[in-house]
Amino acid sequence: MTKPYIPPEAGLKPITERDRKTSPLAGACFALFIVFGLFSTLYATSFGKLNLFPNGVSWSPFLKGDVSQAFALALADAPVPSNAAKIERGVSWVIAGDLGPRVRRGAPGWLFLSDELTVHELPQLNSAQRKADVLKVQKTLAAKGIELLVVVVPDKTRIEASQLGSLHRPSAYNQRASQWVSELKLAGVQALDLTDTLTVFKQKNSAAFLKSDSHWTEQGAEAAAVAVSAEVRRMKIVATPAQTLVIDKRIESQRPGDLIRLAGVDWLDGTLQPQQDVAQETSFKVDVRAASGLGSGATQTASAQNDDLFGDADLPNVVVIGTSFSRTSNFVSFIEKELKAKVANLARSGGDFSGAMNAYLASVAFKKTPPKLVIWEIPERVLQQKASKDSIQ
Repeated sequence: MTKPYIPPEAGLKPITERDRKTSPLAGACFALFIVFGLFSTLYATSFGKLNLFPNGVSWSPFLKGDVSQAFALALADAPVPSNAAKIERGVSWVIAGDLGPRVRRGAPGWLFLSDELTVHELPQLNSAQRKADVLKVQKTLAAKGIELLVVVVPDKTRIEASQLGSLHRPSAYNQRASQWVSELKLAGVQALDLTDTLTVFKQKNSAAFLKSDSHWTEQGAEAAAVAVSAEVRRMKIVATPAQTLVIDKRIESQRPGDLIRLAGVDWLDGTLQPQQDVAQETSFKVDVRAASGLGSGATQTASAQNDDLFGDADLPNVVVIGTSFSRTSNFVSFIEKELKAKVANLARSGGDFSGAMNAYLASVAFKKTPPKLVIWEIPERVLQQKASKDSIQ
């Protein structure tokens, strides 16, 4: 069967009088845009607001193209492109309801992190690498007499699956967390999957995670902390130094979600942004007299617990290493309340799998004052991510 003959277009379209009149204006606008972008970039660089070579310049990275790649990424933070991108994100949300590649809309008012829905290449190989890294950490800690407890935080898309709306969570992820934790236990690692804890909590309450944020509610964090503390006691770890935390007050206030910020629309007026959460916020006091057996009454603020964290006395023998989950919703404070002892919080926001752990293993605190127990909090979403640039060093 022969294809039908399609004649070529009959030459170029003729230039109109309107084209002749508007082309100089278009060219002038484009030239001004380029010049403005150049000078704004030079200005930001000169005053230290923009570093075009964040990793420095050396011969080997230059030959590999790493320098040019870093240069291109740095240029994206220059004033003109960054502001243009910000405006584009705001317009896309207001007009089309689009929140960009990192954030997905579920049921009305619910936002989710797209990383939790991404199917990764070679997931089993990546998962095995994560397991190998955990065993490496366990061996390193054991050499100093430190025990390890791995705590896996399930995806928001798993626990709040009823709020996904038209979003689809891959069925291959159904056993992702539980299977990985089971493999760790078979390898001799103490591990806890918080899926059952948060599922039960979700069934009894309205939500375990915030709507516009990727993290748990304070109530969900407290339920998780109770489960983690019970596991610590089961391991026969006595947390020290003793400290009794009591709840000072609880209020409800608006909490700007990190998913709104990640979508790049947090600069819009509040009425134009996605709906923010109204979240519980608890403040604590340290009951001084309870610790000394003098009865309750005298208290001090909980922030004072960190004053001597790395001093010569009262060093906690339990350390939490992890991600922003351990830095939000008073998760570690609730663990302290349950264990009736100080707990060192060395988690890092954005640390993913290895960020906080690599930093801790290289720190003076680990080398000079090793604890009795390290609690390693790991989000489920990182278990099958490519591990080459996020592994234990």
